[in-house]
Amino acid sequence: MVVYSDSPKAIANQKAVMEYLLINHPLDCPVCDQAGECFLQDYSYQYGRGVSRFEEQKVKQPKKDLGPHVYLYSDRCIMCTRCVRFTREVSGTGELMVQGRGNKEEIDVFPGVPIDNELSGNVIDLCPVGALLDKDFLFAQRVWFLKETPAIDPLTSSGDNITVHHNEGTIYRVKPRRNLAVNKWWISDEVRYGWKFVHSENRLTQPLRKQYGTLVPTDHARAYADILDAARKALEGGKRVALMVSPTLACEEAFTLARAVRQIDSKAHLALGPVPVRGSDKIYPVGASETDPRAFRVCAEKCPNSRGVRRVLQAFTEPSHVASYDLFLDLLGRGTGASQVGVVILTGNFPTEWVTDELLSALSGKFVIAIDTLAGRILEKADIVIPGATFAEKAGTFENHKNMIQAFEQAFAPKELARSEGQIGLDLSAAFAGTLSSAGLYNAANVRREMASFSPALGVFQTQVHLPTLSVAQEPDMEVVEL
Repeated sequence: MVVYSDSPKAIANQKAVMEYLLINHPLDCPVCDQAGECFLQDYSYQYGRGVSRFEEQKVKQPKKDLGPHVYLYSDRCIMCTRCVRFTREVSGTGELMVQGRGNKEEIDVFPGVPIDNELSGNVIDLCPVGALLDKDFLFAQRVWFLKETPAIDPLTSSGDNITVHHNEGTIYRVKPRRNLAVNKWWISDEVRYGWKFVHSENRLTQPLRKQYGTLVPTDHARAYADILDAARKALEGGKRVALMVSPTLACEEAFTLARAVRQIDSKAHLALGPVPVRGSDKIYPVGASETDPRAFRVCAEKCPNSRGVRRVLQAFTEPSHVASYDLFLDLLGRGTGASQVGVVILTGNFPTEWVTDELLSALSGKFVIAIDTLAGRILEKADIVIPGATFAEKAGTFENHKNMIQAFEQAFAPKELARSEGQIGLDLSAAFAGTLSSAGLYNAANVRREMASFSPALGVFQTQVHLPTLSVAQEPDMEVVEL
């Protein structure tokens, strides 16, 4: 990349460089997805000529399908070769190459070998022009309409820093956010494209209660009243309440839910939900060791906050008394449904179906409250259903596999009548105290302060939380003078 300077000689050289870069570049900025965030546009505006002196025929290059996620518009390529270096030095897979010479030089893949590694989407971010484009974002939205909200990877235990690009309550894309201590400049394709469940047609948007064996719409106040009534009857009958907190929830949400349940039943059982693991961790570049300064980890643990949820639940009881998912199934009476638990509160928020036959069997004979984002098999057993919020619709903290606690922010409001699990926890506490009408609004920062005062073990949520930083450099198009 050219180093720019403001000296007259340097500006003249930069104008010449811009002329060469634009000789064969098409004038399709109005229809290019990169428009609005294109370095070539910016430099052309600063150093380019208003009229082209090139009168010969432009070289035309074909569009290419490079892989599952990447299109190449070769006409726009300025041959910076960043993408080629990425596949050689970062992913270590080497799919991209430079072929041809002179003005016929172009980026390509070897025939039959697409760019299909787990980090392939990063070449799109690296491209300074509109040559490498994201199939998923192609012609979807103009970038100047998008708002950016800092977030944390909600799908794996990596804790990768991301930015959610959204407009009017809709996510259009997810991009990596620079953090050299965690994910450097990259994210995996799993994280980049795994947000689609947020806008699933299967989203739960209305509280439901079972009436004559059928789930019917209700309101939150009636749902909370039914939960408290069921808990009271269970306690009078010598039964206990059990709460399973999903490892996809934020630490603050685990706290408000656990606190509410312990207010209802001081001896309530607390458990960590299922922690899905697929395969083993992968290190890129291929063949590199974990200690390699270039190393990027793709985590096999497919949930963002198992460590944070466990840390919070342990503050309410002895660490050994926080049940794992397997012990939770035993507690419910695995295979028989017979146990000392009368009321079960389950949280999900997984991007895919998570309920197993074992769990459904163990829930038999119990009053079941499901707090989830997607309609699934849990509805077969649920007596009360309360729609939860996805990662983009709330704020909080996740603790990654390195035990780093990182905060993320809310991008937009929950869909329809859905509420964050943190708000549901506050509402349950208020309903139990008879003050539901004056229940406070969930605020992650406020909850962290309450957590630190609740237990010394949770003091880390005041002293060791890594807050997101977004540095956006903006440059005015015209000179601003003081009047």
